[in-house]
Amino acid sequence: MKIIKLFSTLMLASVTASAQNAGYPITPVPFTATHVSGGFWKQRLDACRKVTVPLAFSKCEESGRYANFVKAANPCDTFKVVGFPFDDTDVYKTIEGASYMLQTYPDKRLEAYIDSVLSIVAKAQEPDGYLYTARTMNPKHPNGASGMKRWEKVEELSHEFYNLGHMIEGAVAHYNATEKRNFLDIAIRYADCVCRAIGPGEGQLVRVPGHQIAEMALVKLYLTTGNKKYLDEAKFFLDKRGYTSCRNTYNQSHKPVVEQDEAVGHAVRATYMYSGMADVAAITGDTAYVHAVDRIWDNIVGKKLYLTGGIGATSNGEAFGPNYYLPNATAYCETCAAIGNVYVNHRLFLLHGDAKYYDVLERTLYNGVLSGISLDGGRFFYPNPLESAGGYERQAWFGCACCPSNLSRFLPSVPGYIYATRGDSLYVNMFIEGNSDLKVGKRNISLSQRTSYPFDGTIGITLTKGSGRFAMKLRIPGWARGQVVPSDLYRFVDGKAGGYTVKVNGKSVEGSIDKGYFTISRNWKKGDVVELQLDMTPRLVAANEKVEADRGMLAVERGPLVYCAEWKDNPGTDLFSVLLPRKAELTVTADKAPGGGSIIETGVQKVTYDSDGRMQTSDATLRLIPYYSWANRGDGKMTVWLPYEAGAMHIGPALGVGSNEFFDK
Repeated sequence: MKIIKLFSTLMLASVTASAQNAGYPITPVPFTATHVSGGFWKQRLDACRKVTVPLAFSKCEESGRYANFVKAANPCDTFKVVGFPFDDTDVYKTIEGASYMLQTYPDKRLEAYIDSVLSIVAKAQEPDGYLYTARTMNPKHPNGASGMKRWEKVEELSHEFYNLGHMIEGAVAHYNATEKRNFLDIAIRYADCVCRAIGPGEGQLVRVPGHQIAEMALVKLYLTTGNKKYLDEAKFFLDKRGYTSCRNTYNQSHKPVVEQDEAVGHAVRATYMYSGMADVAAITGDTAYVHAVDRIWDNIVGKKLYLTGGIGATSNGEAFGPNYYLPNATAYCETCAAIGNVYVNHRLFLLHGDAKYYDVLERTLYNGVLSGISLDGGRFFYPNPLESAGGYERQAWFGCACCPSNLSRFLPSVPGYIYATRGDSLYVNMFIEGNSDLKVGKRNISLSQRTSYPFDGTIGITLTKGSGRFAMKLRIPGWARGQVVPSDLYRFVDGKAGGYTVKVNGKSVEGSIDKGYFTISRNWKKGDVVELQLDMTPRLVAANEKVEADRGMLAVERGPLVYCAEWKDNPGTDLFSVLLPRKAELTVTADKAPGGGSIIETGVQKVTYDSDGRMQTSDATLRLIPYYSWANRGDGKMTVWLPYEAGAMHIGPALGVGSNEFFDK
């Protein structure tokens, strides 16, 4: 019996290794291959490990998430079912993030704690694998969104498939980190329950997820187990979308997925669906999926992307708005949607090998994602507006806690976005200080990357182990080539092309850019050093004239960072009553913003009115900080976009998204 169990475990591990990223032309180097040793990301990852994940676990306990599983194991028709039908996922997501950390920071106490939680989860699972506490703790009086029967409202708001998706994501991460099957077996049993009930066969129900994520998760379960039925179920969910009774733009079921060409509806649901489409397409070769996602990506990047990389313009449905509708004070830009935007762009890079996807990914990561979490890792934003009149502060937790728990699972995986390989080519996509062991073609090599990026444009990469001929493809960010985003949605107003230099062992290397990459092909040897220098001159950005909210206004960027003006750095100045000169001068100061990074100064005119109501102006200096670091020093005004035309100035206070406590999952 022990021999059979050992053989099964070894076979599963083998399938996992060989199927990892199956189908994609480009293979990402896993985050476990890189140890982040210093710099910007060391601080952020340490904060996640020491503060964010422990906080999320404690909040799961305090808020009754664990108690829901205990109740589900001992159902009673007097239990009052409260909360959201997707509360179970906060437990799964936090375990996922903690599992990622276990792979780089082994911790027996944390591992034991996770096992104790999984023991509670396992007891709540029904004999046939169904696990959904919102119904099973009180089957006679379930959560109002759940319906009286299984799957009855899964296309609406029951989130049964959504819970499955996050369960699988967490279970695969936990299995990969610990080689334990306790969580994986729970997820497999629930997935099998769904596969038996939902599908094209006789006696099965035809249903699609009301909230997508099961599609991408089932693909991951297929890659982990080698069982094709999970891939088939993922494709079934996608193929049937637009053909069931569920047909609305809110959850992208208004028409078949292969016919869609515009990003509409709930932004998180959308990005999870696009990610699942890319995964299924990579493995099955369904090019119709790829063409659809490509069309939708063009729509987002050309018409619906905030300068910060945020997506989802309106709180009404946490949704994309019409083309070019990008209001600032009421921008929703949910943190989860930014994470989903990273997922989509990463997959499209793996399919197409074009750096433009990483340009969007990086912009979203440094601005749209990181703005959602405080510098100490303990407070969060749900929406991320680009302007605030005050009254908007990060919270320690939310009733709908999808964003904090999503950050818990996403941030530890960031080192996995640095490198990728394709044959004898190595893609250097992100600039993060650390040491990496990886394989390029048949060569095992080690790299050491040293940089203060994103605060400085100097990146040094040293080959510390290995030799041989291969191509190193350095991503030259679009902003360093004079392009804000890969569309005409935004542009630098100075018309400059940007700048960069590349050296190998101290000698300049000339070359051309192909798909955003500068390629160095040579016979490498241990000790070789590549130095990439990116011009970090701050730049002024204008939006396409079709973006009504930004007409007559400019924003400031430096490198990958979007800047904003905040009340704390500008005492005595009303941020909504200043005008930029048409040729504003931007100065990088020696002063540091919260969390690091230089403060940028620019001259402005303060606009006031005398007793007779006549406009008066006076010269002043405006100080700006990286957008991700705002709201770390108390509550007050903030703005990304600054007017250079008087007609673009505010009349009265800006009305924002409000209390940061309205959710529509």
